[in-house]
Amino acid sequence: MSDGTMQQEQKQPGELKEMALMDHLSELRGRLIRSVVAVGVGFLVCYAFRKDLFNILMKPLLDVLPPESHLIYTSLPEAFFIYAKVAFVAGFFLVSPYIFYQIWQFIAPGLHKEERKHIIPISFLSALFFVSGALFGYYVVFPFSFDFFMGYADEMIKPMPSLREYFNFSLKLLFAFGIIFELPLFIFFLARLGLVTAATLRKVRKHAILMIFVVAAILTPPDGITQILMAVPLIILYEISIYVAQIFGKKKPSPELEAQETA
Repeated sequence: MSDGTMQQEQKQPGELKEMALMDHLSELRGRLIRSVVAVGVGFLVCYAFRKDLFNILMKPLLDVLPPESHLIYTSLPEAFFIYAKVAFVAGFFLVSPYIFYQIWQFIAPGLHKEERKHIIPISFLSALFFVSGALFGYYVVFPFSFDFFMGYADEMIKPMPSLREYFNFSLKLLFAFGIIFELPLFIFFLARLGLVTAATLRKVRKHAILMIFVVAAILTPPDGITQILMAVPLIILYEISIYVAQIFGKKKPSPELEAQETA
């Protein structure tokens, strides 16, 4: 065997690893491009209804604003960009099932064959949980939170919130609640991989509850009501996640099967 052939054989493992990495990055790029295109399509669809969507987003605040108060914008293009951002966010929520499908398809090569069959249902469940969390924030948290803040208004102090501040504030809460509602699916994924178990989740429950209140304090405004309204659902979701891990977690092989494998 020649030296060139030996050198070529020695390079093959490294080359294979490099090819595998490049294929992985190419797959990621393809998924990202599809997701971006989907969000673009959702944006175009929602932009046609931008005023209606804007009014829906503003309603929780307008319902509690004092009669002489109103929303303002402090720069000429601000209103235009707010309308565009509202359409963008609405478009993201609209195509979220497809985006989660792309995410799970990217993860699929690391799953077992049986688990890959559930990619489509899991994708829709991911989108459903995400949207449900955002709707919970909109219908439950927003009214309590805005009513609390408007309680400081009086004859001397008139609230005049800006469009940009309100949009950034509401967007932060919507996405925060959307993400935390993904906890059961996140635990499902970790349990299937054998990284967490129901026993472990029960063991660290006290520490988890403490972390939940810390996360709620970070993600929400500095008022106790909003923090509790985030922490309580998250604690409930954590308890649900324990049962999810118990039902769908990776099962340990029986002693007889272990004996057969080691024999």
